[in-house]
Amino acid sequence: MPQYAYFQKQFMPLAEANTNIMTNFLHYGTAVFEGIRGNWNEEQNQIYLFRLKEHYERLLNGCKVMKIQIPYSNDDLCKLTVELTARSGLKENVYVRPVAYKSTEAMGVRLHNLESDFFALVIPWGRYLDTDACRVGVSSWRRPGSNCSVPQAKITGQYVNSAFAKTEAHDAGFDEAIVLNESGRVAEGSGENIFLVIDGKLITPSVYENILVGITRATVIELAKNELGIEVIERPVERTELYLAREAFFTGTAAHVSPIAEVDHRLVGDGKVGPITKELQTLYHDVIEGKNPKYMHWCTPVY
Repeated sequence: MPQYAYFQKQFMPLAEANTNIMTNFLHYGTAVFEGIRGNWNEEQNQIYLFRLKEHYERLLNGCKVMKIQIPYSNDDLCKLTVELTARSGLKENVYVRPVAYKSTEAMGVRLHNLESDFFALVIPWGRYLDTDACRVGVSSWRRPGSNCSVPQAKITGQYVNSAFAKTEAHDAGFDEAIVLNESGRVAEGSGENIFLVIDGKLITPSVYENILVGITRATVIELAKNELGIEVIERPVERTELYLAREAFFTGTAAHVSPIAEVDHRLVGDGKVGPITKELQTLYHDVIEGKNPKYMHWCTPVY
């Protein structure tokens, strides 16, 4: 089945959406991106794009930071993404990658005097973390602070830090990394937010700990509070708390709710998926697949 992209203001086969190797963002990471999940509901023969408006609100905020001007409103981007996904005709879980970028074919480190453009592509994509429960290690790489990066924005150039952490973890035999911030407190995974279960409460690093303020993170916080009646505390998290928590899990658009079984060769709880994590996993998947009527306002149908 052909895959499609939206590139240079038109829909086209993905294979034809190519950019010049002089394009500025390829050299300097001068772009912002999002990852958007489309979740297949077999019974309804439908793909639901999850929290589309929230993703594009974050992308447009990132554009402000990066001085990227694109001629699209949030509604425009949502409609464009629905059409792109529908054109692809996929009937499985998909992943949409929109990118706003500095499109001038010119060298030079700067944000000014450069043109901007936007593209998006859609591909089939299954599990991001290919395991039922992750073995993770605390990385030697630190999460950059807001004095040298913009943690709230998904800027392409910043993600080399995540790549360092991810590959270090992989080479050490782990599934994923946990990255500390400049103060030595827990920030997040290489591409996910993190939650711990301590004394029956959900604990997660606060927005002031140099984390990406994740959309899945916000979803899980709301579901935990409103559906499960679990207290959620956003606060600084010390490294040793990773070893003492009863449960732990990652959250992210790509990763969904992914349990953590082990940190630095120490079991989390009994090393199995904990009851709170499992309950949140089930609830979250029902919501994103359009099976929970209460949260259908988060789901945009494609077909």
